Amino acid sequence: MKKQLLLLLTILVGLTFQLSAQTLSTPPNGNNQKASVTQYIGSLVSVTVDYSSPDVTAPNGTDRKGQIWGQLVPYGFTDLGFGNRNPSPWRAGANENTTITFSHDVEVEGKSIEAGTYGLHIAVEEAGPWTLVFSNRNDAWGSFFYEESKDALRVQASPKDTEYTEWLTYEFVDRQPTEATLALKWEEKMLPFKISVPNLNDLYVSTFEEELTGSAGFVWQNWQAAANWSIQNDYALEKGLAWAEQAISAPFFGNENFGTLSTKANVLTQLERADEAKEVMDKALNHPSTTVFQIHQYGRQLIGQGDADGAMEVFKMNAKRFPKTWPINVGLARGYSAKGEYKTALKHAKLAYEAAPDQLNKDALKTAIESLEKGEAM
Repeated sequence: MKKQLLLLLTILVGLTFQLSAQTLSTPPNGNNQKASVTQYIGSLVSVTVDYSSPDVTAPNGTDRKGQIWGQLVPYGFTDLGFGNRNPSPWRAGANENTTITFSHDVEVEGKSIEAGTYGLHIAVEEAGPWTLVFSNRNDAWGSFFYEESKDALRVQASPKDTEYTEWLTYEFVDRQPTEATLALKWEEKMLPFKISVPNLNDLYVSTFEEELTGSAGFVWQNWQAAANWSIQNDYALEKGLAWAEQAISAPFFGNENFGTLSTKANVLTQLERADEAKEVMDKALNHPSTTVFQIHQYGRQLIGQGDADGAMEVFKMNAKRFPKTWPINVGLARGYSAKGEYKTALKHAKLAYEAAPDQLNKDALKTAIESLEKGEAM
């Protein structure tokens, strides 16, 4: 019986300890609300800032405008009066560490930093640039236990005057294909700093290659999409050619059609292999599955590229292959118009108007006819 009582007492003591270690979901310290912002650079790289957001007005209602920088937030690296008492930067927010997470390796203000989550601190200066400190320690309370030895990176950025911001806010104020500018805004100051991905195209290539070895690689459209990406970005074109060929002829899932063949032709064109590109494009235009609309659209593409003669050949071929089919006369009208032969273009535009399948196309052709009657291009 004594052993049972002793065991019960031990369990109760352990349970009491566990319960005392738990915390309630009480309001944030100082009513400094938690916030988070995430921005993608391209579709692969993400940057996330998690922080607690103080306001200029103190919890007791005191207006602290004009007392933030250099007072509430001390200048430089200072003894904060608690913790390890090392000269420390500002916590760049309130309460727990402000953290910044990079999903991939990036550059901050031109300096490299690896993927990961870092404690973000700032050394504010009365004049001149401020220092951003990225610490390998990201789970501390404030900067009270800051240690320089745990720095992953320090960079400098210049503050700017800005519109009044009551609540400390992190905002991405500029977004480009390979970079984004993140800014801290509070009171009437902002600190913008640039985050860039210098190898983003390489990252896309390696991601495509990895994804195409999985289930995504059993769909020809994904190989074509990868090839089209290489065309649009004029990058990794030899890989793009291999991807285009897979879309056409890979066992089990390859699909030879106008889209896959024209993609291959476009890669060859950018590789300056014009004869091969023409041969593949001719095959695309004459492929049994190619539609009148695909050929028509290709002719319009050639007009957009300034190749009126090439477009005219395509529109005539389309008319021969699909006679009396919409939009044959539209194409011929566009082709002759591009060559400056407005009377012949007008004849075909009127025929196209009569055969137009809906009011939207009739309205567009009516406008084209009016232009051609004035001796102007449609």
